[in-house]
Amino acid sequence: MTDVTIAAPEPFALLPQMRTPDGKARRIGVEIEFSGLDEARTAKLAAEFFGGEAHQTDGADWDVRGSRIGDLEIYLDIALRKTLSGPLRDLGMKIGREVVPVEIVTQPLKLDQMAELSEFMSMLREHGALGSEASAVYGFGIHFNPAIAGPDQVVRPLLAYALLEPWMRRALPIETTRQALPFTDRYPEKLVRHLVELGMDASLPDVVRAYREATLSRNHGLDMLPVFVELHPEIIAATDGKGGTVKPRPAFHFRLPDCRISDPDWSLDYEWRRWWLVETVAGNDAVMRRLCRDWEKEHSGMNFLGLGWPERVGAILRGAGLIA
Repeated sequence: MTDVTIAAPEPFALLPQMRTPDGKARRIGVEIEFSGLDEARTAKLAAEFFGGEAHQTDGADWDVRGSRIGDLEIYLDIALRKTLSGPLRDLGMKIGREVVPVEIVTQPLKLDQMAELSEFMSMLREHGALGSEASAVYGFGIHFNPAIAGPDQVVRPLLAYALLEPWMRRALPIETTRQALPFTDRYPEKLVRHLVELGMDASLPDVVRAYREATLSRNHGLDMLPVFVELHPEIIAATDGKGGTVKPRPAFHFRLPDCRISDPDWSLDYEWRRWWLVETVAGNDAVMRRLCRDWEKEHSGMNFLGLGWPERVGAILRGAGLIA
């Protein structure tokens, strides 16, 4: 934890745009990775907390059906569970438990349900759940999947994240193990430069083409492939992503946040504020213009390496009252 605080007005603060084009409330799917509890125990605790019924579905996989926040999936997050079967899979799962997290996957939640999910995570901590900070071999994260506010509300959040990412990684660093693992890689500078050149009002197809040219990896702090495949499959197809077929969905896939569930000073809201800041900056024309202008200054001439960029971002955000 750092001395920097994102100045959201309240826990689980509303995003600037909370409605989809059809007038429905935007929802947020959440994926939670942790250790210390197995799938069966986690499922039973979830059913106790949220209501519903826990069921074993496939081997060690469980789900909770009919809870008050919708159905939950609970499983060991390892590719072996889908690609192997029988004794060989059982052996892989046993070995995997030493370093591979149990994962809870929610249905898309209303924002006010996030606070209840956070309370459940506190309950898991009391029963022995462990997060990234508990071991040097853990690299557990939180993934937020906020529904997009519409096809015309995609370019600016992507650009805002690309500009904020170096500052966020320095001022609000993720755990060392997660930094070393290839699941939350930084955006390549080539992509950021192209996004800045296109600008905050660029056409979405142009942005999708720029993204495709720079990276097709799923392993970025903000993975845009699901939403791009959903909106423009003629530019990026589901089979184009590196690391497996992309499941299209009209939602951002924000995978940078840590899961430090065993730290009583950490909370789900701490990580939610990262995304709140991205969309808040995206909706602020003055801040966006200054970030774009200053990024070009900090990445040209003698400053071409951009070493001073995180400090410049911090100054801009502090001046706008967005961090304290």
